[in-house]
Amino acid sequence: MNELLSPAGTLDAFYAAIKSGANAIYLGLDKFSARAYATNFTLENLKELVKYAHLRNVRIFLTMNTLVYDDELNEVFSIIDQLADIHVDALIVQDLALLNYITNHYKSIEAHASTQMGIDDLDGATLIKNLGATRIVFARETPLSVMKSVKEKLGIEIEAFIHGALCVAYSGNCLMSSMIGDRSGNRGRCAGCCRQFYSLIDTDTNSKIESGYLLSMKDLNASQEINEMNFVDSLKIEGRMKEPAYVASVTNYYRNVLDNKKIDKEILDKVFNRTYTKGFMNGTTSENITNIERPNNFGYPIGKVVKINKTNVWIKLFKELNKGDQIRIESPKKYEEISVPITKLLDPNFNPIESSHKTVIITCDKKINLGAIVYKTKDTKFLNSINQSLLNNDYKKVNICMAFAGHVGKTMHLNVNCGDFSASVESNYIVEKSISRPTTKENIIKQLSKLSETPYTLSKVDFDVDDNIFISLKEINELRREAIEKLNIIRLKDNVITNNYQNIIPKKYELHAPQITVQVSNEEQYETVKKLGIKNIYYKNIVRRNNEIYKDFSNQEILIGGYGAINHYKDTNNILVADYSLNVTNYISCAVLSSL
Repeated sequence: MNELLSPAGTLDAFYAAIKSGANAIYLGLDKFSARAYATNFTLENLKELVKYAHLRNVRIFLTMNTLVYDDELNEVFSIIDQLADIHVDALIVQDLALLNYITNHYKSIEAHASTQMGIDDLDGATLIKNLGATRIVFARETPLSVMKSVKEKLGIEIEAFIHGALCVAYSGNCLMSSMIGDRSGNRGRCAGCCRQFYSLIDTDTNSKIESGYLLSMKDLNASQEINEMNFVDSLKIEGRMKEPAYVASVTNYYRNVLDNKKIDKEILDKVFNRTYTKGFMNGTTSENITNIERPNNFGYPIGKVVKINKTNVWIKLFKELNKGDQIRIESPKKYEEISVPITKLLDPNFNPIESSHKTVIITCDKKINLGAIVYKTKDTKFLNSINQSLLNNDYKKVNICMAFAGHVGKTMHLNVNCGDFSASVESNYIVEKSISRPTTKENIIKQLSKLSETPYTLSKVDFDVDDNIFISLKEINELRREAIEKLNIIRLKDNVITNNYQNIIPKKYELHAPQITVQVSNEEQYETVKKLGIKNIYYKNIVRRNNEIYKDFSNQEILIGGYGAINHYKDTNNILVADYSLNVTNYISCAVLSSL
């Protein structure tokens, strides 16, 4: 069975994910999370949330997927120790120092290799598995065929994104945000540079080729490919920056897809989207993965403009429009945004109305062309229905069975079973023989079923009782409360902390004078750099010295930019040089690499 993994950037989104059918939730703390601008969580409130989720058979994954500097290591390790006490199920990490610390300290916490590790092949997956990771979140550019092959050969758990925002940088390893916005995406502070307006220039002629949101990716939507992903252990929804209504809608949609239930195909149009792509994992080509028209919510078409008189605009609708909605009208100017909040809605006779699915009049003071398509970008009626459904406390329930025993002159007994867990309690109350009004099995079931404030729902009750007994209903209620409390304690005790520390010692190296190395991509560049007296020149990722031309790959100094290369060359005599794209930012990561 596929795990459905949902995001939570706020407390409301957390509850929305559970209510909507998530099997697991990923969330972040205030620090060391790739979504630093989400509301996020604290260690204090996380403790109770983990209990809440675990009692409903929902797992909690904590994202610590940023890079860590030397002076932060003690702090991040202390946080991991506290997370072990809280009993989070897994940590999603990018930094090798964190992966090493988790796998060498705790068997009770799984280490999941973040998509930002850029794992996209068997060699990379093999290396990360050997370092102790129990699950790999594949790079979003990885084809499904590669994921399936890795699963078959390694047996490691795999996780893949199925819905939400995409990053134009490979595996989300964006350096553009640091260069332009002075905010590192690898430190959780993406400036959203890919969502800005750009012009593509031919530098030979200094002429403009194209303008637009040239780097803005469409949103991923793999709902039609779910059947092809049955080998994927965890199907992941992006969206820790999204509203609870978004989390609820998308989670519920994919829950119904996975459970083969009836789905409303319009739901995904009604939530935030930049139009959709199947993504590279499903073979989408580059020209079908960006939406250069706009970087924000695209909306869905509901009508077109049929008449204009000054600021009055007549719209012929083919889908409902309600007062309070937000619409976007196609502009005669390319890339211009004409966004109109529907604060006033009129029928063709200029009478105020609340809703319509025919022809309406709105007010807009911007230039609009006849025939312009109208899109709805905020569906108030839909959002209100979602938010209303999240107000009640009818969150995910777990089935339990009870066995009740009551014999005249003896105490009551109650046994509660939940999966592999069982709790038994005995009351001091002595069961009496009824004189006039006996306590029936129906009376007892009614009291035992009062579980509204618990994570449970009663599916079955077995009885071992005498006829014509009398039991105080208050005593049955007290027995039930005691049994449920004991069951909760037993279920939450299952996760035992284990420590298995093995320190990785870095190799010792002699310090030497710094040297300049240059990386080139063709012979002309190579010859130019050689004339400058540079001794170490990387050409096709292999260092050339004194114009050497290598005939094989043995005993060479090779520049590597991905973890797969480490495993690929492990049985050779080559010297591997870690390029900047391995994102090594602390001495422990260096120690891990040197130990390989």
